[in-house]
Amino acid sequence: MSTPVLEDLDTNFPRPDQDVLGRLAKLPAANIGDAMDRLGIADSAIQAIWSGARLAGPAFTVWTRPGDNQGIHRALQLAQAGDVIVVAGGGDESRALLGELIGERAINLGIAGFALDGAARDAEALGEIGMPVFARAITPAGPYKNGPSRLGTPVSFGGVPVLPGDIIIGDSDGVVVIPREQAAAVADAAEAVFADESNRRAAIIANRQK
Repeated sequence: MSTPVLEDLDTNFPRPDQDVLGRLAKLPAANIGDAMDRLGIADSAIQAIWSGARLAGPAFTVWTRPGDNQGIHRALQLAQAGDVIVVAGGGDESRALLGELIGERAINLGIAGFALDGAARDAEALGEIGMPVFARAITPAGPYKNGPSRLGTPVSFGGVPVLPGDIIIGDSDGVVVIPREQAAAVADAAEAVFADESNRRAAIIANRQK
């Protein structure tokens, strides 16, 4: 009996509605997480590697052997402008999956950013060029480039399932994953959460000033 071989799936998957994506991009990750009943929130260890980084875009998924970035190089050839490259790297912290050079290439291609269940490096340089990267760790150790990897497949990212085209939002609190087909409903709910919190905060401030 032959052994089944895992292959790349369709990388030309549907992307979310741009108006809905734009609404979600304006909202805090925390409000979105609240609107999804605290589901869809990636492991809190995955954080922005430079202060002020923000992510918003559809997920282009990469499943790779821990510490190996062959799949990221392949993804850069196929991802569309505005995509967030989401890498299931097994949570490995010993090898950086990307650094400044990949960041520079991604800027040229219009990539919105990277979310890594793994490590990154060149944090200061990536901040200087403005490439958003969220990762589990920072290390100077470079990656392997041998594979294997799979593109456009469902992955587990920080304990959350991610399908190609799901919306990735990242800010100073971490990363949330919004299923593409639920994006409009989540945007409505998250905007309501944001408005409620804004009103309550204004009331608290008003009482403090009396």
